[in-house]
Amino acid sequence: MSRFLKIYLYNTLTRRKEVFRPLHKNWVGLYTCGPTVYNYAHIGNLRTYIFEDVLRRTLAYAGYKVKHVMNITDVGHLTSDADEGEDKLEKEAQQEKKSVWDIAEFYTSAFLNDILRLNIKRAGVLTPATKNIKQQIALIEKLFRTGLAYETTQAVYFNVSEFKTYTKLSRQRIDEKITAARAEVIQDPEKRNPRDFALWFKRTGKFKNHALHWPSPWGDGFPGWHIECSAISTAYLGQPFDIHTGGVDHISVHHTNEIAQSEGAFGKPMVKYWMHGEFLLLDQARMGKSVGNFITLDTLVKKGINPLAFRYLALGAHYRSKLNFTWESLSAAQNSLERLYDFVERLSGLLRRNLDSDYRGFASIVKPRKNFEKAIYDDLDTPKALSVLWNLIRDYNKKPVRYQPREVLKLLFDLDQVLGLGLKDVKSEKIPAEILQLAEKREALRKEKKWQEADHIRKKILNAGYEIKDSPQGSQIKERHN
Repeated sequence: MSRFLKIYLYNTLTRRKEVFRPLHKNWVGLYTCGPTVYNYAHIGNLRTYIFEDVLRRTLAYAGYKVKHVMNITDVGHLTSDADEGEDKLEKEAQQEKKSVWDIAEFYTSAFLNDILRLNIKRAGVLTPATKNIKQQIALIEKLFRTGLAYETTQAVYFNVSEFKTYTKLSRQRIDEKITAARAEVIQDPEKRNPRDFALWFKRTGKFKNHALHWPSPWGDGFPGWHIECSAISTAYLGQPFDIHTGGVDHISVHHTNEIAQSEGAFGKPMVKYWMHGEFLLLDQARMGKSVGNFITLDTLVKKGINPLAFRYLALGAHYRSKLNFTWESLSAAQNSLERLYDFVERLSGLLRRNLDSDYRGFASIVKPRKNFEKAIYDDLDTPKALSVLWNLIRDYNKKPVRYQPREVLKLLFDLDQVLGLGLKDVKSEKIPAEILQLAEKREALRKEKKWQEADHIRKKILNAGYEIKDSPQGSQIKERHN
């Protein structure tokens, strides 16, 4: 395993790939925006979490200790990313006739189950917004002291006009940021500027009966969506920290507002590297819950798809490229994954049957490892990294005796620490000793070109409930499934 090799990451803030230089010697602070737990995560959301998981795994593979923090939004996220509409959790609770806490608990569990099935490593700190209310209030108080927050009878707002670098992440003109000027916006006549965004909603007006509320210096109420990430990231990672990630849809509003809050409060940079994953498209349109255009992981599972086939599909496209989802492409990904598993199972079978001694093993696996690292350290180029794997497999299949199966398998397991395709979990069927002995006897007969005797043994194996498949790389035995 290589330690601290040069890694290049694309920084949204600078719009270029940069050499990754962590703020601390041996560890990296990573913050990933978590789900709003009012519904199931769709596979577009999950594509982003897969990208973030590959990032975390790559950093760990390179030798860094990763302090990974993720929030769970269980209050304050309205039905748009600006200050519009209803609280998503409260709206869902009313529709399902359940409490907000029940909704949050149910969909948090569903999210954790999804990432488990996708082999996504859980954040070391996974914390809901409602467990960090004191931190959010303290940050808002700091913004009052720096002159960036103001209060109305309905809410507390961030004064965008006083933060001069507000659009440095999105690079939009400030007049394009009037997201709050639409007709459906909360009508607050005391709001100084339509661009200003809410830090705290008071329990009044349309939110008079809001289910979740806490006391604050500005009255009973609840935090806005954006403040939780600023408060949680600072509390657990300090400021500045190394990497903040999310989907590209977070750039213009959520992450822009986070920067304003955190840098406005502390007067120093929030994050060194901003990274964003592109959309997963369905019929060439963005996948999203708001328009009912989404597919969940359960949908795939019910169609007989291995969740890791979706992970494989996601790895087949660069995280900064749009990926159009089709059932055909998913089926192809599942086939590729199964071929990879079959290869791993075949090598495992050779080791189990002590047949790897026939392999001279003079071909080096150093070059495939270096090529893989070159790809993955170049802004997480997973398509190229997968191609390195398949080039190795193809070369092995052409001239198997050139390789040591044990070394090839070890390399695949090592590289899978980054890809996360579960290669170590591939189950090799335990073939009875007498069947293995018959297979070895048959193989010896085939080498002696005693085809009739070898075929007689093949039939005995078949009658015992096993099938044997021959290839230039050797024979593979599997239990027959009728």
